[in-house]
Amino acid sequence: MRWMVGILVAFGAAAPASAHFQLLIPSLVNVNDATGRTITLDLRFTHPMAGGPLMSMAAPARFGVLRRGVETDLRDRLTPVVVDGKTTYRATYTLDAPGDHIFVLEPAPYWEAAEETYIVHFTKVVVDGFNGGGGWDKPVGFPVEIMPLVRPYGLWTGNTFRGVLLRDGQPVSGARVEVEYLNDRDPRVKIPSSAFETQVLLTGSDGSFSYTMPHAGWWGFAGLVDGPTEGLKSPEGGKADLEWGALMWVNVQDMEPRDAH
Repeated sequence: MRWMVGILVAFGAAAPASAHFQLLIPSLVNVNDATGRTITLDLRFTHPMAGGPLMSMAAPARFGVLRRGVETDLRDRLTPVVVDGKTTYRATYTLDAPGDHIFVLEPAPYWEAAEETYIVHFTKVVVDGFNGGGGWDKPVGFPVEIMPLVRPYGLWTGNTFRGVLLRDGQPVSGARVEVEYLNDRDPRVKIPSSAFETQVLLTGSDGSFSYTMPHAGWWGFAGLVDGPTEGLKSPEGGKADLEWGALMWVNVQDMEPRDAH
């Protein structure tokens, strides 16, 4: 039976690993007085479609909110939350003015030993404040960033999200964009095989991509590029690569019938 074990190990080693995604998920995507003005934001590093496992996060390098081009540093509002023995973070924020609120996160580099790679996902999500609009299509100053071509809130299931992947403000062609659904609803979406966990796109010559979201909930879009490695070392002092991800979260909702009464 040793030959069979060897074959299984070989196939296991060749199997694609689940995609890492940095989560930045607000409890509300459209805020008004009827919903309440205070939201909770969950920061987790995980495989969203597979439902885990979680990876521990160190303290983020940047966490804040931009409104009309002005950023407020929110790092002092972060509270560590241990889940399954892994460190995640949570924050609360009260919206007190209309307008798009763009929450931004630069996590500390995560060392993925199996790939000999540090991972940094520059992540953002837009919350609509009191239907004030303005700002969702503006850059936030990340070295790699997804610029949405579709307003990233107020979307129905079946809408298509379109964006452009930028690096240092310039479109990136032929880059890999990974898409995953945050599979935490009850009931969870069934995954027929591992090929369904991560949807994979390539950017066009102008850096653009598009994807139609088939199910209500949160969808993460991660544009991946190689980051600078000059002077970069592994925790043991050896060679290390760097994955930069431009990550954006988008929420879609089902259409529900109007109450006849």
